[in-house]
Amino acid sequence: MADPLVIGEYLIHRLYEYGVRHVFGVPGDYVLTFFDRLHRSKIRVINTCDEQGAGFAADAYARLRGLGAVCVTYCVGGLKLANTTAEAFAERSPVVVISGAPGTNEREKNPLLHHRVKDFDTQLKVYEQLTVASTVLNDPETAFREIDRVLGAAMKFKRPVYIELPRDRVTAEGLAGHSFVKPSEKSDPNVLNEALQEAVKMINAARQPAVIAGIELHRFGLQKLFLEFIEKANLPVVSTLLSKSVIAELHPLYMGVYEGAMGCEAVRKYVETSDCLVLLGAPMSDVDLGIFTARIDPALSVYVTSEKTSIRFHNFENVFLEDFIRGLISSGVTRRRPAEIPHPEMPPQFHAVAGRKMTVARLFQKLNSFLEDNTVVIADPGDAMFGGADLVIHGSAEFLAPAYYTSLGFSVPASLGAQLADPDIRPLVLVGDGAFQMTGMELGTIARFGLNPIVIILNNRGYGTERPMKDGPFNDIPFWKFSRLPEVLGAGLGFEIRTEDELENTLNVCRDAKEFCILDVLIDSQDISPALKRFTETLAKRVR
Repeated sequence: MADPLVIGEYLIHRLYEYGVRHVFGVPGDYVLTFFDRLHRSKIRVINTCDEQGAGFAADAYARLRGLGAVCVTYCVGGLKLANTTAEAFAERSPVVVISGAPGTNEREKNPLLHHRVKDFDTQLKVYEQLTVASTVLNDPETAFREIDRVLGAAMKFKRPVYIELPRDRVTAEGLAGHSFVKPSEKSDPNVLNEALQEAVKMINAARQPAVIAGIELHRFGLQKLFLEFIEKANLPVVSTLLSKSVIAELHPLYMGVYEGAMGCEAVRKYVETSDCLVLLGAPMSDVDLGIFTARIDPALSVYVTSEKTSIRFHNFENVFLEDFIRGLISSGVTRRRPAEIPHPEMPPQFHAVAGRKMTVARLFQKLNSFLEDNTVVIADPGDAMFGGADLVIHGSAEFLAPAYYTSLGFSVPASLGAQLADPDIRPLVLVGDGAFQMTGMELGTIARFGLNPIVIILNNRGYGTERPMKDGPFNDIPFWKFSRLPEVLGAGLGFEIRTEDELENTLNVCRDAKEFCILDVLIDSQDISPALKRFTETLAKRVR
């Protein structure tokens, strides 16, 4: 690499070694020197309309590629990323937040420099609460070690990290002779053996064991290992809403999404009557648990995540998820005979009725038949996500949604990050009109870089998820003519959809389109999916 002892170049080189090929962000004067070095490197700079769009894009990029990066200026840029970084932390997505900052030589006598809030370390203190590791590269003697420590933490814990780079340190020479060592850890063999013995005994003695496959299987790259285990033992599997598509949903052992009372009744009954439930990499949030309508008995559970291992009421320290799954494969779990299990229901073939008004249910019925092997579904919270939970995803890791943190505005910029992370996929974006108005202008960035997601807007003129819980004018939003946005952006194809035949004809056009398509699907303000109806009825009891 050029100038290997320069701090900025060292950071770029390490990002590249970890597989980062794109950095998202918005430039500013405190970070312009680093942006220029990025521009002249092998990493491509993707400058977005807004910092929050850059953060969501980097999050989706990390979910598909293993590490993402976003670069912004001090405070006015960095504090805009607080929300997307919080989402990445909550949902175990390894995003590197790089922020420029005033130079160390500019801070003498505590001047009131622009963008400053309170103290020069205010932004650092914020990010210490939102990341698993953070650093300020103000000391050339420790900068290289700090870069490796922080990037190593992102990969180890699959959570975001923060690197603050004073502008006078970008071209400063670091301490020579530091060598990069990729971090690795192993379980305590004695504790692992005890945990495996107890787990295997439980599974083999069970009449109806079942497995919940969690999002960490994807984040830590354990999907193939997990499949080896369940196929060897012939154990039925469910996912959570956050981990939907962690395995291909056409797999014969896959039963569906478990969401407590919000989900499919056959799936709920099978899971909740299991006498041995094995939860692997599945941190269980209130949404995953159907707003705590789930009925999971810890006395009948084996629960292993990246942070905790418990079997019944026994806790085991220093047992890692990958080692535990490998141990299950080789530790004598008895193969089950084929059992009658529920499977995701494929909806009936969609036949458009000319002139019939669009409904949410019919929209998702049509989309189920529209999905192809290279389709990745990216859903915003709300009916886009809950209705999308009923779609049958063809491949693994092809459904992305912030199903725990549930921040609106994720999906459109996420499609930017996803398609750059994997050019072979075609994003199908499901987004409400409210969420689109927050970050939808990233379609301009999408057009600039020649990408072609299909964006479907569920336009019910407001926040449809909140209306069943507590309605009022605060849930109304301005009505946009979304289909006219390609005229503003000078790119893309726009369509207004009111009827079933308009939807079918439009999707046929979109299938082969080389530019982005935006479908403004007009639906009644009170029309919601059955899944969202169950969800909001549960939440309404809490907010009254």
